[in-house]
Amino acid sequence: MSQGNYSNLPTGWRTVPLKHAVQINPEVLPDSTPPETVLSYVDIAALENGVAELAPTEVNFESAPSRARRVLRSGDTILSTVRTYLKAVASFPAVNTNLIASTGFAVLRPNGQLSPRFAYWAALAEPFIENVVANSDGVSYPAINPTLLGTLPLAVPPPNDQHRIANFLDDKTARIDALIAEKEGLIGKLLEYLYSHASALMTQGASAGVKLQKTSFPELGSIPTHWEVKRLKFLGEVRSGVAKGKDIGEKSTVALPYLRVANVQDGYVDLTEVHSIEVAEAEAQRYLLRVGDVLMNEGGDNDKLGRGTVWQGQIHPCIHQNHVFAVRLNDLDLAEWVARFTSTDAARSYFFLRSKQSTNLASINQSNVRELPVPMPPAAERCALLKQVRSATSRVQELVQHAQEHIERLREYRSSLISAAVTGELALDDRKTKGEQRLPS
Repeated sequence: MSQGNYSNLPTGWRTVPLKHAVQINPEVLPDSTPPETVLSYVDIAALENGVAELAPTEVNFESAPSRARRVLRSGDTILSTVRTYLKAVASFPAVNTNLIASTGFAVLRPNGQLSPRFAYWAALAEPFIENVVANSDGVSYPAINPTLLGTLPLAVPPPNDQHRIANFLDDKTARIDALIAEKEGLIGKLLEYLYSHASALMTQGASAGVKLQKTSFPELGSIPTHWEVKRLKFLGEVRSGVAKGKDIGEKSTVALPYLRVANVQDGYVDLTEVHSIEVAEAEAQRYLLRVGDVLMNEGGDNDKLGRGTVWQGQIHPCIHQNHVFAVRLNDLDLAEWVARFTSTDAARSYFFLRSKQSTNLASINQSNVRELPVPMPPAAERCALLKQVRSATSRVQELVQHAQEHIERLREYRSSLISAAVTGELALDDRKTKGEQRLPS
């Protein structure tokens, strides 16, 4: 068993098994709880990747999931014992009545040896959380049982050091988190600018003084007078894909890779995970993708709805799911124009207004795609506009990548700062330790 990285601790610090420093799962909601009792339920989905912004679900005990059993109190920390690689940890400085966590969490309640805030930072630190992951069983769904969790070592500083470390980390991480939020906001503004700029170019052209005419399509608005508008069905064939689970009887089959909604992104195809499916060999040809097909999503969240990208033939042969449309254009030179148009404000509005909405998902049908109104500039102007859209996209993507890299460095710094603080690598007072930075008084 891995013992974590707690070597060379400062004088006065000690290492103890977690179960000696906290109570693990000290309270369970009894089955005798009145059915009408309202619970604030924290499930695993509410906390991923160490994000502590929880949104509990209000539910009656009678209809609550059977996993809604861990009672939370002020000062508790929760740590996910399933999918431990997500490093899901959160603290609760103050708790309202009937806050309940899933049994997929371990509730850590300090028993007097640890201050509540230090307990949270210690559980979140890499030396401890990596030890949790290393001692988890399972590949796709790794988990650790509470008994084994309780044996893992934890560094325990003197009480005064715990408070100073917790205060230091509260302050420093808040500043880092503010910088991360600022960078994320910048990325959002950059993408908003790109969509707005591309939308304007692809619906009104690049000339500021061009004369516009109103169209009969509310989402499209006005376009230059020398442009046309054509329904997508007149530009090519909208092809449906193969339905997963379709009964193919006794027919001879062939296994082929196929693209799902998850693979078709806004402007690119994500081939990180491509599944295969058995289809009737005689029917495979009708679903095969060709280079230049424009892939469009039938559904997903509103950010995916109708989004298109040009298939470049990265996998061959390859077919597509029935939830992904393939638009086979009569003129391949139109592929990029059509694909990029699906991301404009006009196309987004068109699909949203015609979509079938459910809780968190939306969907469109083949008829909606066929009737999409596409603005059509003359060929030379279209090529010039696409060049401008590509240029703007490249500039924005470069800035977004720079911001994302900065965010990643900030997150790495945040993680290393927490680990260094709770393991004594940052100096306290005048004691010499491995770190050069000193905690503030």
